[in-house]
Amino acid sequence: MSKVAVVYWSGTGNTEQMANAVLEGIKNAGGEGSLFTASEFDTSTVTAYDAIAFGCSAMGDEQLEDSEFEPMFNACEPSLNGKKIALFGSYGWGDGEWMRTWEETCKGDGTILATESVICNEAPDDEAISACQSLGKALV
Repeated sequence: MSKVAVVYWSGTGNTEQMANAVLEGIKNAGGEGSLFTASEFDTSTVTAYDAIAFGCSAMGDEQLEDSEFEPMFNACEPSLNGKKIALFGSYGWGDGEWMRTWEETCKGDGTILATESVICNEAPDDEAISACQSLGKALV
C-alpha cells in the first residue's frame, strides 16, 4: 500500500478543501493518506512517504506563501529528488503563474511530477474537487 502525505497551506480554506479532496482520492484508490499543514511537516517526515502532494495558494505577486509554506518546501526540496509528487492550489487573481513557476522549479530539481497540477480560481468547484481526487489517485 502506498503511503502518501498531503501537505498544504491555506489562508481562506480553499486550498484546505482541495487537500481534503486529494486525501479522499488517495483513500479511494486504496492508498494510505496523511494530512499535514505546512507547519506540521518537515524534512524528517519526507522519507516516511512514497509520494507527497503539496498544496499552497498564491500570495502577493503570484508566489508561494512565504512565512510557513515556502520555507518548509525549500527545506524539503533536496529530499524530493526521485520521489513522486504532485502540486495543487488556489488563487484569487492573476492567471496561475505561481503554479507554472513552482512546477518549473520542481522539474529543474529532478523531482518527478506524477500528474498534472491542479489549480482553481477562488473556491474549488465540482470540477476542481474531481481533479484533486484524481491527483490523489495518481500518487497511489
